[in-house]
Formats: sequence, structure tokens, C-alpha cells
Amino acid sequence: MAKIKAIRGMNDILPEQSPVWQYLENTVKDVLSAYGYSEIRMPVVEQTNLFKRSIGEVTDIVEKEMYTFEDRNGDSLTLRPEGTASCVRAAEEHGLLFNQMQRFWYQGPMFRYERPQKGRYRQFHQIGVETFGMANSDIDAEVILLSARLWKRLGLLDSVTLQLNSLGSNEAREEYKAALVEYLLARKDQLDEDSQRRLDSNPLRILDSKDPNTQALLDSAPVLTNYLDDESRQHFTELTDMLDAAGIHYEINPRLVRGLDYYCKTVFEWVTDKLGAQGTVCAGGRYDGLVKQLGGRPTPAVGFAMGVERLILLLETLELIPEEVKQPFDLYLAAEHKGLQSKVVLFADQLRDQLSGLRVRIHCGGLKNISQKAQQSGAPIVLLLKETDNQQLCGTIWHQNEPEFDLQETQIKEKIQNIWQA
Repeated sequence: MAKIKAIRGMNDILPEQSPVWQYLENTVKDVLSAYGYSEIRMPVVEQTNLFKRSIGEVTDIVEKEMYTFEDRNGDSLTLRPEGTASCVRAAEEHGLLFNQMQRFWYQGPMFRYERPQKGRYRQFHQIGVETFGMANSDIDAEVILLSARLWKRLGLLDSVTLQLNSLGSNEAREEYKAALVEYLLARKDQLDEDSQRRLDSNPLRILDSKDPNTQALLDSAPVLTNYLDDESRQHFTELTDMLDAAGIHYEINPRLVRGLDYYCKTVFEWVTDKLGAQGTVCAGGRYDGLVKQLGGRPTPAVGFAMGVERLILLLETLELIPEEVKQPFDLYLAAEHKGLQSKVVLFADQLRDQLSGLRVRIHCGGLKNISQKAQQSGAPIVLLLKETDNQQLCGTIWHQNEPEFDLQETQIKEKIQNIWQA
């Protein structure tokens, strides 16, 4: 009988990989906690209409990439392709938005049917930040400063670049869109096939085309910043002034647009040149119209999402994973003979009680290959527990390449603590 394998593009995260994920997730939690953000957890499956109304029916995500199916009641359901719409739905449903200011974050799997490649999968994981009820540019600055602090904590700040743009108000964007379409229609035969299709459905996405000929045409195309309304222009100036004052380096990219229909005013991306073509590690912006679009009252909002797989790939590529993260255990504990095994189990729990945070793995399943298993565990401290003639516990400790130490029971805990805390 053939073995059942994972679905292509939906990957297992194996035990040796999990510590790196936990390191990233815990670092993110620490930074978000410092800014006063609260975690929200949404279901993986939502009504299909939620994404059609928020993302836009003529986007690639809705047209090509969503995992959509009918349940037994005939309702159309979709595995969430992104988190913002789900967060808005949850917050509105539970009365958390009207006349309130909220700062949320979430993490979890998202699903899109696309060609799997390194750093991009059909089941992928995102950590997202969403804020509601604040219309001024100060909250835009906060979410960008928050992300910059995270890069600094991870050692990535010198390897990523912040790109900024303003999409303006909905009215200004429509005016610009009309000018762009007029310009490109006159040159339609020079556009790549994908851009020709987008000309009718989502022309702003042509600005993000990777086709060299299309990019050359765009060099002379109308520029979005020339169509900004006064309020959006002022909002963007205030934002850049705050980033300047904070010492955050950025590049203004007039072609930067987001692939979702709900964005307005500020949009931004953190990009890197260390991963080849897969350069965006975090992206977001302002979406003041989305809550109303989904049935709520008008509510200003801004947020971002970062791809966990891509960030981990970047950390690994740059060799920025701390050694202690790769080391899953602090102590490997074994018995000299079978009759001591029950005492080893109890002694390990005593160590865990007295040395909070110490990670102990016990050698179980017989006394064979203790040295080999201890080495494979990656634990820097190894303790072989023994017994004196009068049945008092003692032990031999190895610490990396240092000499062995023969110690009495009362000395063992102190010695482990000194090595571990060093």
C-alpha cells in the first residue's frame, strides 16, 4: 500500500525546526507586548463572501488562489488567504470597533493555491498587526517603528529596506487609475499578457509588473503622487517627518501598490535583496474603508502582515539564529545502572522544581548508547547519576569539552546551576 504524503506546498514543521519558529514567535510577542498590542485568534475557515467583498473579486487571490468549497449545507466556505478581513469580521461581530481604539495582533496559517517555491507555500504562516479607530499618521508611524524594532531585535535591520508610498483617497486613486488606463490603452500591444488582462480588472497592479518591457513603459506613465489629494499629501508628509525624527531610513517608491483592493493612503513594504526574487518580508498600510465595506460603521485602520517562512529563511540565510535556540536541552540525565532509573526520574523533577527554566531530557529505554544519545541531544551538560556504597546519590558531569566532575548530590544542583546560568 502506497504511503500517504503531505499535500504539495503544505509542509510539516519538524521538531528540529520548531525551536527556530518559537524563537521568532516569542521575539515578536515580546515586541508587540512592549507596544501594548493584544492577541486575537480567528478561525481558519470563513464565509467566501468575506474575502470577495474585502480583497476584491477581480484580484488574483480571489480569481485563482483561494481554497473554496461547499459544506454539507451548501454554504460556500474558504480557507482564509489572509488575516485582515478575518480580523475585521471578528472585531466588528463582537462590538470592538465603533468609537473605540484597538491594537490587535494574530498569527497562524493562511492558504493560497499557487506554485510552491522556496519561501512561498500553499499553506503559509503569517503574523499580522491591525489597529482600528485612529485616523492620524502617528499610528502609521507606530506600526512601522514597531516592525523596525523587531528587525533590530532579530539582527535584520541592516538587511531590510523600508519602501513607502501613498495611494491617496479613494477619489484621488480613481482619478489616477483613469489616467493610467488611458496611457496604457494606447500602448496595450506592448504590455505583457498578464498586464493586458489587469488593464480591465485591476490596472494599479500593472505598476507591480516584473516584465522588463512593461516596466520600461511605466517609466513615462503618470505618477500616482501627482494625483494625491491635499489631506493624503499632508498625512504622508507627517509620517515621513516622524520617521525622519526616529532615524528610520526609507525609500519612497511611487510604484508601490498593494495587491488588495482595500488599501488607501499609506502603503509600505520591508524588502530584502538577500533572498533573490522573494524580497518582501513584511507589508501593509492603511485601509480606512474596509470596516464599512464589510457592513460596519466607518472606522480608520492600519496594519501589516509578515511571512513567517520567509523571515525564518532570511534568518537562516544570514546565520542569525542564536546558538541557544539550536540547543533544545540544557541537561541530559542518565543512570549508571538500571536500578537507579526511578531515582533519575524523580531527581530530574527536583532539578526542574529548583532550577526554573532548566530543560532536562532523561535517557530512557535502557542503558545502551548513553554517550551517543547525549551527544545527539545537543545538551551542553551531561550528568551520569551514580550511587555510593551507602546508597547516597552522586554523579559525574560533563560540560562540553571541559574535564569530568565527580560530585555529591548536594553539589550537583549547584554545579549545574552555575554552568547553566553562565
